[in-house]
Amino acid sequence: MSETFKSRFGLIAAMLGMAVGTGNIWRFPRVMAANGGGAFLIPWFLFLFLWSIPLLIVEFSCGQKLRRGVLGSFAKLSHGKLTWLGGFVVFCTMGIMFYYSVVTGWCLFYLSEALTGGLFQNDPQMIWENLTAHSLTPLFLHAFIMIITALVLGSGVRKGIERVSCVLIPALFVILGILALYAMTLKGRNQGLDFIFNTDFSRLRDYKVWLEGLTQSAWSTGAGWGVALSYACYARSHDKGGLTPFTTGLGNNAIELLAVFVILPTLFTFFPVNEIIELTKTGNTGLTFIALPGLFQQMPMGRLFAILFFLGLFAAAFTSLLAMFELGVRFFHDLKIKRRKALLWVTVMGIVLGAPSALRLSFLDNQDWVWGVGLLLSGFFFALLVRYMGMRRFCEELLPIRKGIHRKVFKIILFWVIPVEFFILLIWWFAQSVTWDQANWWNPFHSLSMGTCLVQWALLLFFLAMFNKKMNSRLGHSQ
Repeated sequence: MSETFKSRFGLIAAMLGMAVGTGNIWRFPRVMAANGGGAFLIPWFLFLFLWSIPLLIVEFSCGQKLRRGVLGSFAKLSHGKLTWLGGFVVFCTMGIMFYYSVVTGWCLFYLSEALTGGLFQNDPQMIWENLTAHSLTPLFLHAFIMIITALVLGSGVRKGIERVSCVLIPALFVILGILALYAMTLKGRNQGLDFIFNTDFSRLRDYKVWLEGLTQSAWSTGAGWGVALSYACYARSHDKGGLTPFTTGLGNNAIELLAVFVILPTLFTFFPVNEIIELTKTGNTGLTFIALPGLFQQMPMGRLFAILFFLGLFAAAFTSLLAMFELGVRFFHDLKIKRRKALLWVTVMGIVLGAPSALRLSFLDNQDWVWGVGLLLSGFFFALLVRYMGMRRFCEELLPIRKGIHRKVFKIILFWVIPVEFFILLIWWFAQSVTWDQANWWNPFHSLSMGTCLVQWALLLFFLAMFNKKMNSRLGHSQ
């Protein structure tokens, strides 16, 4: 029997650490501001139950019952037929891990700049450009973060994952709570609260609000990434598999709401609503590493605000990185490679394959685009796995849902709703990419093209399909 989490609190903290990342803090307030404010909360919350929680239930039940990683679970449940699809889930999330450690390094850099006062002595635009375009600092921070992550995981589930999660996740809630209370003292408080709570229902007639709500839920909860499955391998047998995904999803959304109460009143203190909407177009990094530091320089107690903000952002990034790293380790462990060697392999892979993203922002943008959209494909593959098994077999073997309305609703969501959501989202994102650069939408060497997604996905799937039999042999399965 492998090591398990010591307590239910430790399991929930780890699962929240897996789900809560930088996207909760820097993307959600930006997307909400750009898509109708309070109106955006309706589809965002609805899709928690129509995409995220059902996929989290699938992942958690697989990991808890089978005690295998993503690759081993796909092989076991499909009799080796869909092992290659499990491989895609693994490498898609690892593709994110390779550049996510760079992002975590940025957070650590800005935290150090806030602590030392450097963030308040220079122009924010210059600080960002010096970091990303004129230094090797991101590369060194990337390698440092990868090594620290490996050391934490090398300490084991209880002394590593659980201990770190039980410190950082409660700390993140406290930090965001303190920042939200402070934001309530700013003069933009009333405008910010009005923007959050005054719902313009006419915005719900805009299909983009619904698609952005679905996208945010799919990306922010970690559903379909395989990371929840990897942590569920260490859940105790009596931990309730149905309750944990609900707690994870709702806790993730609570963090996002706290982030809104921090960011929007702060922005409304310095900008009118039309300028805030324009700020949302600068992207996650532009808002977080240029616009907000500029505001911190003007705020009373701005240095303390900046320290707490970047400490919280680092905590969110690091706990998510832990989960993605563990997924990679479980992949090699499934292939009968000892854990210490697997840790070494993932560390070396991470440092080497993440280096281009550390050195070139355009490469990072490409990987974020390719594997970020690829996560939608990963979620679809989990739904496809359940369809391949059949709902009756899946529920009887992995879930305590024997019959009745719950099974029927679960089946409708996994068999029909999620596939439809996936295809609509995929078409929508590809259509957007065509408008970004109509001359290069097909170009596989263009950073944000549809062509680069299709080519990189196709190469990975082809490679995995070719080695499906070999992977099954290593796993002890036959097709």
